[in-house]
Amino acid sequence: MARKKGRDINGWLIVDKPAGVGSTAVVAKVRWALDAKKAGHAGTLDPDATGVLAVALGEATKTVATITDALKCYDFTVNWGAETTTDDASGQVVRRSDARPDRAAILAALPAFIGDIMQVPPAFSAVKVDGERAYDLAREGEELDLAARPLWVDSLDLLECDQDSARFQMVCGKGGYVRSIARDLGRALGCLGHVAHLRRTWSGPFDLDGAVPFERIDREAQDWLDTQLLPLETALTDLPMLRATPEGAVRIRNGNPGQVTGTADWGDLVWVADAKGPVCIGRYQGGTVQPERVFNL
Repeated sequence: MARKKGRDINGWLIVDKPAGVGSTAVVAKVRWALDAKKAGHAGTLDPDATGVLAVALGEATKTVATITDALKCYDFTVNWGAETTTDDASGQVVRRSDARPDRAAILAALPAFIGDIMQVPPAFSAVKVDGERAYDLAREGEELDLAARPLWVDSLDLLECDQDSARFQMVCGKGGYVRSIARDLGRALGCLGHVAHLRRTWSGPFDLDGAVPFERIDREAQDWLDTQLLPLETALTDLPMLRATPEGAVRIRNGNPGQVTGTADWGDLVWVADAKGPVCIGRYQGGTVQPERVFNL
């Protein structure tokens, strides 16, 4: 079998994604610019959305789930008075309303969207329906009845508003659709609404301060891009870190439970390191760790 081409690069490149570019296209360009063997991303952004897109390279792809599960922050603007097919400004208007909410009404409506809520994804989303993506079925004109899904909303704050729009900041968990929040908030206020602008400002430990502008991603900038890479373990800051003994590290790298120093609660997800660097992500079992993801560094 032919060897996969590309450089062995392990780490994270945080990209400030512009509007009009899909998340998959961003990953492809990063992989091309860095000539990386393997790349992926943690948390899709809609093509019209901007902001933090965390791109994992090499062994860092084994840590993607930790970022996907982490809290994320969105800054977004909702335009009142119209509901669209896509729940954002790119869709066709399907309903209109002359009603407009005042600041007091918006603030009164927000508590219902905070905490553990149930959310119906937009019809134009990557949710699978009988093995097919909802957006593919929606483009074919099929009427979809998507099931509501649980979502944790840590906070939802009104930043500013005028007669026709309002700007919010939301911190939420995995699987949140800002477009659904805009749609449902517009319905709750009796005025209808859709997302006009959406920007992700941070995702887990990654934020815009360390993000590379998309337009700077080019093979001619490869040396500079190398200096912008964050270590693989940056994604693991929310997990307890334990140290493997020399013998334990060997066992873990072979896929077996290995001895560690330090403690955690039985069954906790932890990450393990030794003098060489990260060893694995695994479950603590009272003095040993059962590896789930072993890093080949």
